[in-house]
Amino acid sequence: MSNYFETDLFKYVVLPVIYIAIGYLFHKVLKIAIARIFDSHKIKGKDKKRVDTTRILIQNFLKYIIMIVVLLFILNAYSIDVKSILAGLGIGVAVVGLAFQDILKDILAGISILLENQFEVGDDIEVDGFRGQVIFIGLKTTRIKNYKGAVKIISNRNITQVINYSLNPALAILELPIRYESDLDQVEKALLKISKTIEKTCNKLKGPIEIWGVDQLGDSSVVYKIAVLTIPGEQFNVERLLKKEFKQGLEKNGFSIPYPQLEVHYERENV
Repeated sequence: MSNYFETDLFKYVVLPVIYIAIGYLFHKVLKIAIARIFDSHKIKGKDKKRVDTTRILIQNFLKYIIMIVVLLFILNAYSIDVKSILAGLGIGVAVVGLAFQDILKDILAGISILLENQFEVGDDIEVDGFRGQVIFIGLKTTRIKNYKGAVKIISNRNITQVINYSLNPALAILELPIRYESDLDQVEKALLKISKTIEKTCNKLKGPIEIWGVDQLGDSSVVYKIAVLTIPGEQFNVERLLKKEFKQGLEKNGFSIPYPQLEVHYERENV
């Protein structure tokens, strides 16, 4: 029996199959273990997407490592000098690394973006003065589309500073002019009443509408400042809604929005 392990059949056929089987089983065990560690079934929203992405990256990385190790064991079984291959591989990796260092930087930066959860697809971000929605994140590039439809493709290595507007609720602010002749106490009662109505119908708010009070004494009006927290990225839509609802609401309560007026005085010359 001991002579069987020294035969060419075992060395060149059976042993490589055993290595492949061990590598396959080891990969399956690791895949299950990683899946349990990064179990995302109980996680919702953006955290789930980030956990799934991290799990897939780790599983794929380990799969290729196992494949390389199994291949080296098989080559060793065929009496091939693995040390020379490793030495040559090291030189080759160094040459490739120098030739494609920018691509490697992009890939590392892309992995960093995903693992650190800097931003995700659908987030409203600003990079180097360009603001828009993230429509794609790859290991090499990221794509951002602004409200005009223009798409900016950025190499991940160049994304060094990011403003993410989607991490926290946004603040919608409205400056509302009121006539000087108006009774401000009655105006504030009307504003509170209108606010309650908007809060019941608008599902983009993250809190109550706040009447901050008189903010300016303008040339032709008293200016009230109104603010409310909104769902990230919805502050501009909410501001437009507030302008419409408060104008219509004030008019129903007998108040009107003033507009600049110019008085012209002239003297008639005696003819």
